[in-house]
Parts: sequence; structure tokens; C-alpha cells
Amino acid sequence: MHNKSNKALVLLSGGLDSSVVLSICSRKKYQIYAISFDYGQRHKIELENARWQANYFNCKIHEIFKIEFYGGSALTDNIEVPQNRSVETIPDDIPITYVPSRNIVFLSYACGYAEINDIDNIYLGVNSLDYSGYPDCRKEFIDRFEDLINNSTKKGLEGRKFKINTPLINMTKAQIIQLGKNNNVNFAMTLSCYNPEKKYPCGKCDSCLLRQRGFEEAGLKDPLKNYII
Repeated sequence: MHNKSNKALVLLSGGLDSSVVLSICSRKKYQIYAISFDYGQRHKIELENARWQANYFNCKIHEIFKIEFYGGSALTDNIEVPQNRSVETIPDDIPITYVPSRNIVFLSYACGYAEINDIDNIYLGVNSLDYSGYPDCRKEFIDRFEDLINNSTKKGLEGRKFKINTPLINMTKAQIIQLGKNNNVNFAMTLSCYNPEKKYPCGKCDSCLLRQRGFEEAGLKDPLKNYII
């Protein structure tokens, strides 16, 4: 029987959610491997936060993979990012900020990286409760992708199963923020903005507005609020 390793692979964007996931793995005392992706995102500054968080939480390794994405999203193309929409009226349909197949691509990289490094547990910060427009953030997708990789890899077929962990998937943004506070996450070193100006959040995009509401509902002050452009 395969003994489960004490390693975890974290998909670390440098945003609030993935930083909280990183803190969870740190609390669990995993040996943490973190990977991030430079895919031409307009908020590439988040990768600096990812480096900082990986160092702060003592990751064994942090690597950034360069991917040439094919566009079709407001996050990668010259398409206007929606601004100043009421949080309550953000539509449930798939938003223009959806990057086609992004989590399929990222998790495929993660699967190969985990297999090479004998890592059983893959962690990522997808959330389907506060913003459910992304098809690749749903539990149905995660469950089916986990089944896929366990039936299409040497590791999986030999009984050394992967587990894709999504500890935030059913949490509100306020609950995620409170958990991060309890785990000593430095929120000043996270970026949630889709359209930042240099390193400063716009305060107007859907992601910024959801973050602001989350801090308000958690009864906490967002350390980035004073830097909104």
C-alpha cells in the first residue's frame, strides 16, 4: 500500500483566495510546493505577491510557468473589464473575464508536476459561492477532473491516487477572509483586482467589489483600501 506523502502542491496566483489556501497547508504542516502561472494576464503584478506569499509561508519550492494563452478574455485581451456593477446584480452567466479552459490547463500542469514529485494532494482556491459564473470553479468540474487524472496517469492507475482539495469552494468571501486572518495571512500582499494600475487595485471591477464586501461583512479593514486608484 502506498504511504501518503506529507507534500502538498498549491496553485498560487498571489490573490486573496490562493494565499488563504497556502496558509491552510502551512497550518497542516505540509511540505509545500507552489506553482504559479504567467499567462499574459493584465494583473500579472499578482505574481510578485505569489513570490512573497511563497517565501512567507516557507514553501520548499515556488515555480512560475509561462503559458502563451490564446485570448478570448478581458483578462488577457484588449477587452474592457466590467466596472462599477452592484455586487447584488452581477449576472450569473459566464463573464467576459472567463479565460477559456484556464483551470483545465493549470490543473493539467499541476497533475504532471505532482506526479513527478510524488505529491498526492493538490490544493487550489476555487470558490463557487460568492461568484459562480466560472464553469471551471464548480465542484462538478473538480470531481470529474480528479477522476480523469486518476484514470489517466501511471500514479493513479497504480493506486497512488491524487486528491484535488478545494477548501474554500463553499465559503463566502467573508468566511475566507476571517479564516485568513486566523491563519496570519498578510492581506496587504494579496491582489484581487482584474485591472490594476501598476500594483494598485482599481476598486471598481467585480473582483475588487466582492473583496470589499467580504471585508465589510467580516468586520475587518482591507489594508489595500487606502491604495485604490
